[in-house]
Amino acid sequence: MKFKNENDIMEFKEEISSKLNELLVKNMDAEKVYSNAIENVQDDRLKMFFKRRTTDRSEFGKELRTEILRYGQIPEDTGSLKETLSRNWTSLKLSISSNKEELVLNEAIKFEEGILADYNELLKDKTLPPTIDDLLLKHRNAVQSAINTEKSYKELVV
Repeated sequence: MKFKNENDIMEFKEEISSKLNELLVKNMDAEKVYSNAIENVQDDRLKMFFKRRTTDRSEFGKELRTEILRYGQIPEDTGSLKETLSRNWTSLKLSISSNKEELVLNEAIKFEEGILADYNELLKDKTLPPTIDDLLLKHRNAVQSAINTEKSYKELVV
C-alpha cells in the first residue's frame, strides 16, 4: 500500500486501530461471557473448558492491545453495553431454565459465531499488515475450535 503523505499514514493507522479495538471489545465481552458461564454450570468439564476460554480471551485482548499501541492508538478498556444487556437477559433465562448447561452452551455458541463472523470479515481486508493478519487468523481458528467443542459438549448435555 502506498501513501501520498503523512495524513494518509495516520488515517491508515487509525483505521487499523479502530478495527482492532472493535475486536478487543468483543474479546473483553467474551471473557465476561465465559466467566459468567463458569458460575452457571455444574459440570466440571464445562467449568474447565470455560475457564480455558476465559484465559484465551484475556490473552487475545493483550495481543490486540499490543497491536493497537504499536499503531500509536489507545486501546479500549471496557466491554460493550450490548453485552451487559445480553448477560442480564441470559441470567434471567438461567433463573427459569431446567437445563442450565444447554442454555449456557447455546448462548456461548451464538456469541462465538458472531465473533467468528467479525474475524472473518476483518480477515477479508487485504490492507492489513501480515503480522496482524497472522494474529487474527490465530484468534479466528481458536474461536472456531471453541465453537466446535461447545457443539460437542452440547450433544452430551441435551
